[in-house]
Amino acid sequence: MAQTFQEMTDDIIRHPLFIQMKDCPHHGGENSLYIHSIATAKCAYRLARRFHLKEDRVRALTRAALLHDFFGYDWQGDHHRRYMSRFSGWTRIKHMHAFIHGSHAAHRAGRVFGLDQRQRSAIASHMFPLAPWPRNSEAWLLTLADKVVASKEVGETVGWHARGLCRKLTARHRT
Repeated sequence: MAQTFQEMTDDIIRHPLFIQMKDCPHHGGENSLYIHSIATAKCAYRLARRFHLKEDRVRALTRAALLHDFFGYDWQGDHHRRYMSRFSGWTRIKHMHAFIHGSHAAHRAGRVFGLDQRQRSAIASHMFPLAPWPRNSEAWLLTLADKVVASKEVGETVGWHARGLCRKLTARHRT
């Protein structure tokens, strides 16, 4: 019998470490890592159903998508800036958040939630082409879902900023 999205993800969504992601801004605007991760998991779940993946692979992909940004650090904070200051040149680029957070998330999610190798591989490669080549169907679908959701979120953020700028310009014009 097919599981619902909620049945597949409820234990993760209620986990205290996952709930902490509500406080982490992501992709600008009023978005958070928590909101982004749930949206990505829902998109991946729909893709898995559309591509008729077997039930165990639907569950694996959905859970991996939910945890794809479960890296556990504030990449915009002082601690990460101090970490980055140790590097320069090409080494610094290779240690930037966009390049490393997938492997950090895969390791942390595997440790906390006991993910299998396919799930960890999907999480580690979700930033392709900035990350390793996706090696399984879950990895490709997670990469696609993340790009779809991130594009929508960034587009909304640009619109949010554009509307604010228009309001400022309109207000100046009236005075």
